[in-house]
Amino acid sequence: MRPVPMDVSGHTSLGSLLDEALLRHLSRTALIEANRRREASRWSFAEVDRVAGQVAARLWASGIRPGDRIAILMSNQPRWLVTAVAVFRCGAVLVPLDFKLTPPEQLALLQHASPAALMIEHGLFRLLPTPPEVPRVWVSEAPEGVDLGGAERWDALPEGTLQPQPRQRDDLATIVYSSGTGGRAKGCMLSHGAYLTQLQGLLERFPMVPGDRYLSVLPTNHAIDFMVGFVGPFCCGATVVHQRTLRPELLRWTLRRYRITHMAVVPMLLSAFQRALDEAREAATPWRRDALSLLTSLNARLTSRQPRPELSRLLLKPVHDRFGGRLRLLFCGGAFTERALAEGFYRLGLPVVIGYGLSEACTVVTVNGLSPFRADSVGSPLSGTELRIDAPDRDGVGEVLVRGPTLMDGYLDDPELTAEVLRDGWLYTGDLGWIDASGHLHLVGRRKDVIVTAGGKNVYPEDVEHAFVGVGAEEIAVFAANTLWPQRSMVDEELVVVIRPSQLDAGGLAEALVQEVGAHNRSLPGHKRICGLLPWGDPFPRTASMKLKRRELARQIAQRLDRGAVIRLSPG
Repeated sequence: MRPVPMDVSGHTSLGSLLDEALLRHLSRTALIEANRRREASRWSFAEVDRVAGQVAARLWASGIRPGDRIAILMSNQPRWLVTAVAVFRCGAVLVPLDFKLTPPEQLALLQHASPAALMIEHGLFRLLPTPPEVPRVWVSEAPEGVDLGGAERWDALPEGTLQPQPRQRDDLATIVYSSGTGGRAKGCMLSHGAYLTQLQGLLERFPMVPGDRYLSVLPTNHAIDFMVGFVGPFCCGATVVHQRTLRPELLRWTLRRYRITHMAVVPMLLSAFQRALDEAREAATPWRRDALSLLTSLNARLTSRQPRPELSRLLLKPVHDRFGGRLRLLFCGGAFTERALAEGFYRLGLPVVIGYGLSEACTVVTVNGLSPFRADSVGSPLSGTELRIDAPDRDGVGEVLVRGPTLMDGYLDDPELTAEVLRDGWLYTGDLGWIDASGHLHLVGRRKDVIVTAGGKNVYPEDVEHAFVGVGAEEIAVFAANTLWPQRSMVDEELVVVIRPSQLDAGGLAEALVQEVGAHNRSLPGHKRICGLLPWGDPFPRTASMKLKRRELARQIAQRLDRGAVIRLSPG
């Protein structure tokens, strides 16, 4: 018999919610940490409760009180989650920072957030160019005898514990820096009520149960992993698995070793999984390829209304064994997910749940269900969330507006920027989209990235990029030529596709790839067609959630190349 799910609505804070979860699941495994092909640690919920209580007692003894800010700067590992539990137990405000940022960027965010204390991993601490200007600093995993300056060791925990301090739903829970932060810090202030409402909506659609195992690969400071890789699994008694080394072969080992059931990925990782499947298929004998094709088609027909995991694992056992044999859901967001890619995984019995969200709305705004499966949109709103399209054009496309209890209270110490995006209770997302008759949201791009042609047509870069998916390039981005190389007049605007191929030959792009792009280009309406290709050898700059930093890429291109580097396409 499955346990009765926790009643999220009965709680007023994340601290009280997590406290009940720890006590409810004391004997179960909460955390597993792997380092390469070795298990480094395993924590029961009872152990998490004990250590979090010690960390909380230390914070309290040092003067931390409800409402104080505590920053955490660690890679994905158990101490991150244990520290977060301790912060909420003190009633303090968690400030999760991105460990993938540069040390100067991390110091800048620390200065902006002004935390009372910092919990930091030793490997990240030693990279900081100057000591952080924070009253108290605790360093985890520091080697014995190493000089920490004025910092203290995280691991030197006192005896004792601390009972959860009461907080209300309107009280601040976190300050989360938007993944798009660059130059101007944008710290989203999110309440306990926002998280509790969000969690309730997600559990209504995708409940987890004890025995489920979630593999955490996205940074836990990111909104997605914080919710579906920490708060959600803990409340459901599921296990969170961390792998300290995220090389593809070690991810595959972890999936198999711990029989992972859930995982959140970005589209680039999903594409990497697909390439591995394609390579395995090509290496198989012809009769095995034919058998796989027939069984995939049969599975697709039998699961058209809803997933049937046991059946899919029976029909397509070799495929499922590559992913550990128990993988049930892949949550995918953060950037555009190609429809054909998601549908291909579903045909194999590996559902990809596509959603849309942003830090300013806690995590998730819309998400697709599985009965039936859809990959043509980013889903319908979670319960309690409203959507509206502002100033739609004749095609129904306009800016996506969001309203509901999961919205942030505003940006930290920035009323001017807050007033730009929060108006009359609505969050102006800056994303462009339209809503279909079934209430599902379809995104087409960013408002600030719209290209207006000489004929007055609006062109959305992401919309054009979708047309070139599958041409054999690692990454693709579409720009207006006048954006890359500004000129006095915007007349005769042309579109350029920047391509990072798998390999660049001596002459740039291989002729076969140029021909393939040209064929795709001819299928587009005239105003969306590109005029040429621009070869680019470096990985595109991206945020922690793998969103393209479009302006940063444009800046790099303009610094290193001129219009003469564009390979012109035939107008035919």
